Amino acid sequence: MRTTGWLAARIAAVRPTTSHARVLTLDVPGWPGNDPGQHLDIRLTAEDGYQAERSYSIASSGPGERVELAVDTVPDGEVSPYLVDVAEVGDVLEVKGPLGAYFVWHESDPDPVQLVAGGSGIVPLLAMARAHDRSESPVPFRLLYSVRSPDDALYRDEILDLAGRSLDLTWAYTRAAPEGWPEPVGRLTPDRVAAATWPPARHPLTFICGPTRFVEAAADAMVATGHDPARVRTERFGG
Repeated sequence: MRTTGWLAARIAAVRPTTSHARVLTLDVPGWPGNDPGQHLDIRLTAEDGYQAERSYSIASSGPGERVELAVDTVPDGEVSPYLVDVAEVGDVLEVKGPLGAYFVWHESDPDPVQLVAGGSGIVPLLAMARAHDRSESPVPFRLLYSVRSPDDALYRDEILDLAGRSLDLTWAYTRAAPEGWPEPVGRLTPDRVAAATWPPARHPLTFICGPTRFVEAAADAMVATGHDPARVRTERFGG
């Protein structure tokens, strides 16, 4: 179910999740609820009437009129700098959604799930991991999360908490790793993707989200090792 028009959304809470990203909780009267993995559109209107719209993944799921987003700053962006650096509790913006039915995890799917995130691409995948943790689904979840450094990982503490219960977690650091980290630092290679993900014989449903080049490289690596392309779902952002 989705709404057909724009809804007023009041910011109920804000908190930093990294030095360059922020979690925003919105109260949205009329919001119909959403599935894990869906996204929404945000519209901002300036005092002179100028409007800017952007799409953002939703970190929350389920029924109710409260929606959680996590926004990473795009330095030359029109919307993200406002949401990360300026917006305050009580401010009102507009949202439309929920949107998307393809990049969604359903509790009824019986196969293992492989999540592959690059940077802020973790947001819709965290919604899935949260939903799985709350559910009675017995299917195993794995997450391969590629970030520049530990301090750049959105929701790091919560992801570590999930890894202690319902999530098989692998970190991949591209610029700086903790002291003594046993793995190489750098971009993911096909061999590293293969080593950190379910083998094709497990027939997993794979969700990959991140910048375009990251998503293309990760999806190509999965397919090259024998995964069914129809079971590799992608969502990307940026050029």
